[in-house]
Amino acid sequence: MNSWQNVKVLVTGGASFIGSHLVDALVEKGAHVSVVDDLSSGKIENIKEHLDAKRIVFTKADLRDSDVARDSIKDMTVVFHLAADHGGRGYVDRHQAACATNLLLDGLVFKACHEFGVEKVVYASSGCVYPNYLQTDPKEVVYLTEDKVKSPYDADNMYGWAKLMAELTLKAYHDEYGMQSASCRYFTVYGERGVENHAVIAMIARAFLKQDPFVVWGTGEQVRNWTYVGDIVRGTIAAAEHIHDGTAINLGTMERIRVIDAVKEILRYTGHEAKIELHPEMPTGPYNRVADNSLAKKLMNWEPQVKFIDGLHRTIDWYFSTKDREHTREIFEHMLTER
Repeated sequence: MNSWQNVKVLVTGGASFIGSHLVDALVEKGAHVSVVDDLSSGKIENIKEHLDAKRIVFTKADLRDSDVARDSIKDMTVVFHLAADHGGRGYVDRHQAACATNLLLDGLVFKACHEFGVEKVVYASSGCVYPNYLQTDPKEVVYLTEDKVKSPYDADNMYGWAKLMAELTLKAYHDEYGMQSASCRYFTVYGERGVENHAVIAMIARAFLKQDPFVVWGTGEQVRNWTYVGDIVRGTIAAAEHIHDGTAINLGTMERIRVIDAVKEILRYTGHEAKIELHPEMPTGPYNRVADNSLAKKLMNWEPQVKFIDGLHRTIDWYFSTKDREHTREIFEHMLTER
C-alpha cells in the first residue's frame, strides 16, 4: 500500500479506544473509511467529529451475524479487524464464554474477506498469545520474540486462545488462498480514550477519585511494557504497508515497568497522597510480559516513539480534564470487571 488516498478501508470496532485512533489516522491519510461497531465497548463520541463532518460511514451492527460481516466487507480493499469481545484483566479472567465468541467473529470476518477478494487484512492480535509458562518470574529479564508462539501452545485464557486461532487462520488463508494479511500483537495499550477496565486507566481513575487506601491488584511486582496508543496505530498501519504473508508482529515498547512503579508515578504526578494497599488475590495475569520489537524494526522500520513516562502524563492530563468525578465513581467498580 503506497498511498491511502481514496482507498476503501473498513475498521471493525472503529468506535473503540484503539479503533477510533486508527480511524483518525486513516482519515488523515485520505482513506475512505467505514466503521462497523456494535458499541458494546466503543463509544460514538470517539468518532463523532468524523461523523458530523461526513468523513466516515458508520454502521452499528454485530459482526457475529454472517450477513452483517458479508455486507460490511464486500466493497472493501483493506480490512483492519479490531472488533472483539474484550476487556481488561478483570474481564478476560471472568468472562471466558463471552471471549469465546471471538472465534465465531474472527472466522466470519476472515471468510468474508476471502470471499470478496479483500486485498489486505490486518488483525489486532495480542500479547496474550504467548505461553504463560514463559511469563511467571518478574525477576527474570525476558523479552518475548514472535517465534516463542509455538508448540506447546499455552495462551492466556480463552481470549488469548481465540487470538492465537485467528493468527493461525489468517496464516492458513495466505498459504492456501494467497490472501494477504498481517497480525499485530498489541501489548498493554494505554492512552487517551482508554477505559477503566484496563490497568493504566484504572490506576489513574483511582487517583482521580482520591482513593485512600489506593488499591493495587497483585503484588505490584508485575512487569508490563505499556505501549502508547499512537505508537500502536503507527505500527498497525505500517503492518498493512509492509507485511503481506500472514506474519505476526509484536507492537510493544521494550520498557520494563513494574505496576508498583507506575502507581507511584501516578500518585506523584497527580499530587495524591494515599496508602498503597496490595491485593494479590485479585486477577493479575502473567507476572512478566514484555515484547521484543526487533522484528518490527527489521520488517517495517517501526519502533515506539513515546516513552511510558511521557505517555502516562498525557493520559493523566486527558483523564483529569475530561472526566466527571461523580460519574466515574458510579461506574468504576463495575468497569473493573466488565465492559
